[in-house]
Amino acid sequence: MKITLTQFVTLDGVYQAPGGPEEDTTGAFPHGGWSFAFDDEDFGTFMTEVFDRADAFLLGRRTYEIFASFWPTATGPDPIASRLNTLPKYVATTTLTGADWKGTRIIGADDLVKDITALKEQPGRELQIHGSGALASSLMAHDLIDSVNLLTFPVVLGTGKRLFADGARPTAFRHTASRVTSKGVTISTYDLNGRPTYGSFATEQ
Repeated sequence: MKITLTQFVTLDGVYQAPGGPEEDTTGAFPHGGWSFAFDDEDFGTFMTEVFDRADAFLLGRRTYEIFASFWPTATGPDPIASRLNTLPKYVATTTLTGADWKGTRIIGADDLVKDITALKEQPGRELQIHGSGALASSLMAHDLIDSVNLLTFPVVLGTGKRLFADGARPTAFRHTASRVTSKGVTISTYDLNGRPTYGSFATEQ
């Protein structure tokens, strides 16, 4: 399976607490729920397309707890709920010792990179990460994420956790697809493409 990341970010790169005020208040973050105003049919269509490609999910502890508190009780024919509730889920954590959500397995307490490398070697289409910014940053440092769906929302917050923080590994990506929703969310897909290349526009003396 290839590992894909679907991440919501602001124009200034913040991924913290897009869905609600209580999702992640670390650092007294006051802006939780910043993505809510941009929900529309285009956004829903894209997310359904993404979940239709999933064969398993890989989540950080915080995102797992948010998902597990909502999706198991979702009712009606929801394509996202059906995938999350029936497909395997792997939680990368050193603090949880068990998980009640059906189909969930705890990994990474001893060697996260080894465990996730082994998951990539299993047959399937996509092992999907949603949110889970700290986990995503750790995996990008080891080139373990193959493709990124970056949903950039037209809002600047000024504070909050950033996906590509100082010290991120220099990485090149290849742009493979893009669209814009009716409310101005830019959705771009990038595939891992090795290291950056460098040159100079300076005029030769």
